[in-house]
Amino acid sequence: MRNDKLLPMIVTLVSLLLTMMLPAEARTNGSAKIPYPGGKHYMYRLTLTDKRPSIHMMSNPLLFLSAKALERRRRQGISVDTLDVPVAQQYVDEVEKLPGMKVVSRSRWSNTIVVRTKDAAATGRLSQLPFVSDVRMVWVSPDSIVANPPRPKYHSEIEQRDTSIHASHGVAQPQLEMVGGVKLHERGFRGQGMTIAVMDAGFLNADLIPAFRDINLVGYADFVVPQSRSIFAEMEHGANVLSILAINKPGVYVGAAPDAAYWLLRCEDQQSEQPVEEDYWAAAAEFADSAGVDVISCSLGFNIYDKPFTNYYSYWQQDGRTALISRMASTVASRGMVLVNSAGNNGQDPWKKIGFPADARDMLCVGAVTPERRNASFSSVGPSADGRVKPDVMAQGSPTNILSERGTLTSVMGTSFSCPIVAGLTACLWQEHREMTALQIIDLVRSLGDNFSHPDNVYGYGVPDFSK
Repeated sequence: MRNDKLLPMIVTLVSLLLTMMLPAEARTNGSAKIPYPGGKHYMYRLTLTDKRPSIHMMSNPLLFLSAKALERRRRQGISVDTLDVPVAQQYVDEVEKLPGMKVVSRSRWSNTIVVRTKDAAATGRLSQLPFVSDVRMVWVSPDSIVANPPRPKYHSEIEQRDTSIHASHGVAQPQLEMVGGVKLHERGFRGQGMTIAVMDAGFLNADLIPAFRDINLVGYADFVVPQSRSIFAEMEHGANVLSILAINKPGVYVGAAPDAAYWLLRCEDQQSEQPVEEDYWAAAAEFADSAGVDVISCSLGFNIYDKPFTNYYSYWQQDGRTALISRMASTVASRGMVLVNSAGNNGQDPWKKIGFPADARDMLCVGAVTPERRNASFSSVGPSADGRVKPDVMAQGSPTNILSERGTLTSVMGTSFSCPIVAGLTACLWQEHREMTALQIIDLVRSLGDNFSHPDNVYGYGVPDFSK
């Protein structure tokens, strides 16, 4: 596309990206709002002391892990351990015996549960339970929310935009060629037999647009409280990410892993930005584990929360072990999956650094570059608080060509969109090397970077060449 046509689009997209990085209360100013349904509520995260009442379940892991998940672990020599055992149902029942308490989320990896109540002073009652070691408020309902608008109209056919690109992968060709993806596909590695989970805020119109209907969709789930009536009527962000991964329209648009199978998991509440979303993230990642997923593509990250949780995190906490979401992200590879997460778009704002859980260990944090392989000015930088190189690798995110929620080809900017390029090709690479473990694949992808011999905290290990 000519620069004189592209520039207005880029300006608009940058404005949108900057808006999305604001706290929810700032994002919704000027929009029509409705009172929060059901009145004032609160959520508390309870850390439990043990799993004694459910530890017997270890003898029958099919109670909490699918046969596909167990096969993935067997192939990598990973045993089922106490971390995999579900939260004790007996403890859940005891909590729900308290008036007005409802358990709405749980995490076996962190042995935590989330309780929803109208009681603003519930900490005292919950702390007295003998099996609870810590109670923390993680959500306060906003006074009002923005009602979802009607779904936008969409095109029944992809309209090939004015472009000089005439290639097998259509407008996705340049962003895939940069990382050796086209050559990998030409060798027959397009994600066949691999399962990818996309964790996001919503997948607007992905159930209606014809180009999405050819995707091998295994299923979908919603971990946000309260659940949406449809994840396909929520935010468009996940649909944009999914297109980069999965669309298969030769000559028009071919994604990074068009032959993979997909789970769509909603774990981000676009109505607010609060710590409970870390619990939703954990629940979604554990679901991916139990479903037998190989690669998680997540274009979410946190560093600023709405009131009353402002200043919740500081730089020193970015060690992969402090934030709940980062601890859970650091666990993913030990369960036999590869997590690929966007670095964040804070490079030009006061935070500047990567978000949580991009600070996690044993995962791939992805930054964004321009078509000339220059670091995008908005791409968040490292290092982690304990000195690890971040981001890990880079891919084209300024801009990235996608299929929009209206079924049109367009360009967007952000590490949200460089991330799925790496995630999809990681799945294709792993298809080629099924004998390797998740940790080995992570190390391999880093080693393919064009900056591997001298990594830094702006460009990481560089742009990987998956065709190597």
